Amino acid sequence: MMEQTKVTQVFGITPEELKASIVNDVRAELSQLASNFQAPDPEEYITRQEAAEILKVSIITLSDWNKKGILNPYRLGTLVRYKRSELDKALIQINQNKK
Repeated sequence: MMEQTKVTQVFGITPEELKASIVNDVRAELSQLASNFQAPDPEEYITRQEAAEILKVSIITLSDWNKKGILNPYRLGTLVRYKRSELDKALIQINQNKK
């Protein structure tokens, strides 16, 4: 089977004008995207005490949930921190399990 060659012809415009038109359109689109772009918020790490207050549980329950894998603690040397986004997800899951 023979391959067919596809040819596009443009009349009434020079190659330079076509290139300039494409570049302008691409710049306009990139400018639009850049104006709508929002950088993601940096991840917030919170202490065990703050996590316990948010979840309305004791530090002991928090430690128990760590062992059970319900929460994922992050150790920074001797410090224990939790990602706020992960606590929010865990809180939703805990509330759904209560229903």
